[in-house]
Amino acid sequence: MASTAASATAGHPPEATRRDFLYIATATVGAVGAAATLVPLVDQMNPDASTLAAGGPVDLDISKVAEGQQVVIRWRQRPIFVFRRSKQTLDAMQSKEMISLLSDPNSDQLQQPPYATNWHRSLKPELGVLVGICTHLGCIPLFYPSASQTTPVANWPGGYFCPCHGSKYDPAGRVFSGVPAPYNLPVPPYRFVGKTKIRIGENPPDENFNFGDIWQI
Repeated sequence: MASTAASATAGHPPEATRRDFLYIATATVGAVGAAATLVPLVDQMNPDASTLAAGGPVDLDISKVAEGQQVVIRWRQRPIFVFRRSKQTLDAMQSKEMISLLSDPNSDQLQQPPYATNWHRSLKPELGVLVGICTHLGCIPLFYPSASQTTPVANWPGGYFCPCHGSKYDPAGRVFSGVPAPYNLPVPPYRFVGKTKIRIGENPPDENFNFGDIWQI
C-alpha cells in the first residue's frame, strides 16, 4: 500500500508545494446544479493554531450544518468536507444509474477506515466526512451536489468535480470510472463525541485505523 511519501516519489509533486489549500464553507444548495458559494469559515469551525500545529483532533458542531449544506474545516492542514446529505442525495447514491458510473462502488480499495467501508462511506448515512483532496494530483474538488444537465458538465448526477483535469466523485467521494483520479476520496478517522459533535482525527472506541495506511492522497 502506498503512503503519502510514496506518492511523491511516483511522479507527484511534494505535498507542501503542490497544494495551496482553500479553507471554505459552502452555502446551502440552491438552484439545481449550482455550485455552493465559497465563503470564509466562521470562527467556531476553525481549530486553534496550537491544535493545527500539533496535528491533533479537531471538533465540529454538526448541529449547525443544515441538510444539503457542506462545511470545510482543517485537519493536519488538509481540507475536510462535512456534508449533511438529504434523502434525495442518499437515494441517488444507491441508484443503479450512479453505481454504474463508479470505479470502486464498494470501497474495496483502502481509502477509508473499516467503520466507513459501506455504501455511504461514513458512520451515519446522512453525514459525509471526506478529505477534500483529489486523488489524481492533489487539487481540491468543487461541490456540485445536485444533478444537472449542464453544470459542471453534461448529464451531471451530483457530487464532486475536480476542475483541474475533470475527475468526478459521487456524494460519498466514490470516484467515477474513466477519469484521471485512480481512487475514492479518503475518509479520515473520526468519531461522534455527543449527539451533535464529531471529532476528526480520532477513531471510535475499539477501532485502530491508521490514516497513514490509505493507498493514496
